[in-house]
Amino acid sequence: ITGKTVPDIQGMLKLVEDSHLKLCPDVPFVGWDVVLSADPKLPVCLLEVNLSCNFFRGTFDKRVYLNFIDDALVKLQEQRLAADKA
Repeated sequence: ITGKTVPDIQGMLKLVEDSHLKLCPDVPFVGWDVVLSADPKLPVCLLEVNLSCNFFRGTFDKRVYLNFIDDALVKLQEQRLAADKA
């Protein structure tokens, strides 16, 4: 929304990134639903992780996204081949 800012966006990003690394480090792309609360004891909370994201309502740079996915799939294939050899 034009003119509005999200409070503590950096803290929110850190929470999501840390959670992703801890909970699903091998999943290259997920969506996180984040709750902003009026409770000062818990101002930001993760509601859920969406493992099947879609882009129906958003715009994005397809080239950047596809390069990201390609890199992630190459990495996963390398890990699979290494595991098959072990």
